[in-house]
Amino acid sequence: MTTSPSVPLLDPEARHVLDLGRQAAVRPFEAGTLEEARRAYGEGFPALQGEREPVASLSERTIAGPGGPLTLRIYRGHDAPGTNAPALLYLHGGGWVIGNLESHDEICRWFANMAACVVVSPAYRLAPEHKFPAAVEDCRAVLSSMRQAAGDLGIDARRVAVAGDSAGGNLATVLSLLARDDGIKVTTQLLFYPNTDASQTADSYRRFADGFGLTAATMAWFRDHYISRASDIDDWRVSPLKAASLAGAPPAFLAFAGHDILADEGEAYAKRLQDDGVTVVLRRWPGQIHGFVSMGRHGPAARQAVGAAVAAWRGFDPAFGKAQAD
Repeated sequence: MTTSPSVPLLDPEARHVLDLGRQAAVRPFEAGTLEEARRAYGEGFPALQGEREPVASLSERTIAGPGGPLTLRIYRGHDAPGTNAPALLYLHGGGWVIGNLESHDEICRWFANMAACVVVSPAYRLAPEHKFPAAVEDCRAVLSSMRQAAGDLGIDARRVAVAGDSAGGNLATVLSLLARDDGIKVTTQLLFYPNTDASQTADSYRRFADGFGLTAATMAWFRDHYISRASDIDDWRVSPLKAASLAGAPPAFLAFAGHDILADEGEAYAKRLQDDGVTVVLRRWPGQIHGFVSMGRHGPAARQAVGAAVAAWRGFDPAFGKAQAD
């Protein structure tokens, strides 16, 4: 049997994770109740996460959000400046439905230490209890709060970046465009396999519909919990690929997995950014699957991707070196 050169082989670590899932015979989220899906996710992600390495400090605070109190987890990395530190607003993945502060804790720790920065991660409202645009509104409020409380947080309000994975990557893209429209400077957007088109018609949905972790059926289940009506699919705040223009968006780092239903829409978003004059650093992990940055227990690709994002961020923001020298 000859393998098509257009379809790279799975990396051993990705194959191992898929094998673990098959051995556990975990029921697809869409086959049970919302409560069962959240419970299964909560029980499963610790077996995938990488090391929760120590940071210089870890705290939580609550701010007033548009729908009620919002919890923020704040990480200060080792070697982060005590004042005017670069800051990262990290928005967790989980299909807008199942993620939480714990599920992406190790990624936030890695960012804090690798970038010597302050990371803020919010527990934004989840669907279906809080449908679109609740999560968008929460993330927008957190960005505003970070800027207003910059002195208290020890960060530079002019040097805030946004990041996220999957649905969190979707929120980060949308927040970057909203900030552009509001005249708020976001220095960088760091996106891991972001969802950019809720139409779910890209060819990668066919190529990787089943058997590669995130399935087309599960992604439809996530989307349908998130939106209130079919017309929301065409709202650019759900599908940023449909935005009229991406010009003026912050420089972007995008990381993609080769065996991922979201691969094609991510590639399309990267091209649109470039076509609209936005600086883009694009990295591909051809043998990986969706969510690999949250699978650090099973191989080096997760930390490599975060490291690549930090390197791109430093390249986009020349003030990094000056801040460290000061």
